[in-house]
Amino acid sequence: MGYKSLAECVADLEKHGHLIRIKEEVDPYLEMAAIHLRVYEQQGPALFFEKVKGSPFPAVSNLFGTLERAKFMFRDSLDKVEQLVGLRSDPMKVLKNPLKLPGIGFTALTALPLKQTFKSTFSKTTISALPQIVNWPMDGGPFITMPQVYTEDIDKPGIMNANLGMYRIQLAGNDYIKDKEIGLHYQIHRGIGVHQSKANAKGQPLKVSIFVGGPPSHPLAAVMPLPEGLSEMTFAGALGNRRFRYFYDEEGFCISADADFVITGTVYPQENKPEGPFGDHLGYYSLTHPFPLMKVHNVYHRKDAIWSFTVVGRPPQEDTSFGALIHEIAGSALPKEIHGLKELNAVDAAGVHPLLFAIGSERYTPFLKERRPQEILTIANHILGKNQLSLAKYLFITAREDDETLDTHDISAFMQHVLSRIDFRTDLHFHTNTTIDTLDYSGDGLNSGSKVVFAAAGAKRRTLSAQLPAGFSLPVSFKDAQVAIPGVLTIQGLPYESQDQANQEVESLNQHLKGQNLEGIALIVLSDDSTFAAATINNLVWITFTRSNPASDIHGIGAFTEHKHWGCTGPVIIDARKKPHHAPELIKDPEVEKKIERFAALFK
Repeated sequence: MGYKSLAECVADLEKHGHLIRIKEEVDPYLEMAAIHLRVYEQQGPALFFEKVKGSPFPAVSNLFGTLERAKFMFRDSLDKVEQLVGLRSDPMKVLKNPLKLPGIGFTALTALPLKQTFKSTFSKTTISALPQIVNWPMDGGPFITMPQVYTEDIDKPGIMNANLGMYRIQLAGNDYIKDKEIGLHYQIHRGIGVHQSKANAKGQPLKVSIFVGGPPSHPLAAVMPLPEGLSEMTFAGALGNRRFRYFYDEEGFCISADADFVITGTVYPQENKPEGPFGDHLGYYSLTHPFPLMKVHNVYHRKDAIWSFTVVGRPPQEDTSFGALIHEIAGSALPKEIHGLKELNAVDAAGVHPLLFAIGSERYTPFLKERRPQEILTIANHILGKNQLSLAKYLFITAREDDETLDTHDISAFMQHVLSRIDFRTDLHFHTNTTIDTLDYSGDGLNSGSKVVFAAAGAKRRTLSAQLPAGFSLPVSFKDAQVAIPGVLTIQGLPYESQDQANQEVESLNQHLKGQNLEGIALIVLSDDSTFAAATINNLVWITFTRSNPASDIHGIGAFTEHKHWGCTGPVIIDARKKPHHAPELIKDPEVEKKIERFAALFK
């Protein structure tokens, strides 16, 4: 089967017990998001809000809230699409010649976008009539959080060279003119950036169409890392068992015929306005920065339109389930693209981009008895040069030959494997003054920071301790040492003031610990709340890797620099305290939390 609309999907989920209706009117300012967050925490159903205060349109969220539900929506096509995405060769060739892959179940005629000569029955509305959903107290205004942003290549127009991406849209607030202007936020290494650059070079405005809703295959297509040559619209057709239907309006904007809403507009060269803040998926606010201004032309909606939204915040959230589904579909594709790579995991609990775990092969010198990082360093460089993976800050990589059972999704076990084998004198490799995620404020400017590779191969070098070393003590400015996982200590320091102060404090720690027995300790994490950091593995990786910039915040016992290579003889220290330039973390509004207790039955 293939859903023709979001309404069909909602009805199917409700019929099978995957969705519940909320009939009472709900405020889009914080309340809807708070309800969503509570239900997601319980791994609850999708939510259909029948009455949204201030808007004539209903809304739905948490469609992808569990992997089980996401797989249910694509139950008739998932296996075939996995085969298609997993092809190393041009997947379009297989679509055009399906006999080359028997059983794939669809061809170009059933997957390629379908241009319609007639216009669907769309009506017009305004930006302010749409659900004005604000998710977090410090957000700069209402945002579209489940958009499909469509642009075409000005040099090669047409849907087959178009880009469909999920970039947040600010509907109001800041300096935007009501109903006439909205904010378009996209991060570096995104397809839309190439299109805008080409339009800018010609001094022409970029035409943008924003689709909301439609069959669930459409928003998933907007976030999929697809093989070269397979467009998002073709993928949406294959996954949804229904061709992506579209037409162009009188002004030449592409309209998704199955979308619930379509906003059309233009982005002019170098015309920006402040966008944000916005509570984002790292668990912090992305702050106010200039981003492209979109001048609204039209706002279309279908007769039975349903507004689709999600809430992002500190993982796990609904986008975590998105990621799990993406891994189901495309998890085997990346290792085929990077020679020697066996497994890769962008660690969701650490905010995805801050931390990558990878397993590769180490075969450069099989004639030597002792293995050391060589081939996996080549693989690491390839990973850090690959599309959005290049935004990562920390990459832990090891060799499959050392443990065939190792799993990058077992965070604690994987970290212990690397930390028990790594030689801190030789196997930390830094990239400085480079790009990191736009949403990551741990660096020294927007998109700016550093990276480090922790590479480990060969036999164990140390047995990690699950207990504090005998006689362990700290200097007066530090306290509350705890073993978070074997080999990793968390300690609490004074509030961070400056880099100079931090260097002095770490040096005092270094001098104090030099003479102590730290054989079973590989990593010391300096935080503002050691008990919280050590409480769970998710807390540990979130605190450690979202609040540190490798080049400035990594220190070590017995640190040295030799031939421009930094290393240390004792444990590595990561200063993961909050810094003055960091963005504030996301905190729920206690008054709103009290108000939504009237929906307590949903949270059980």
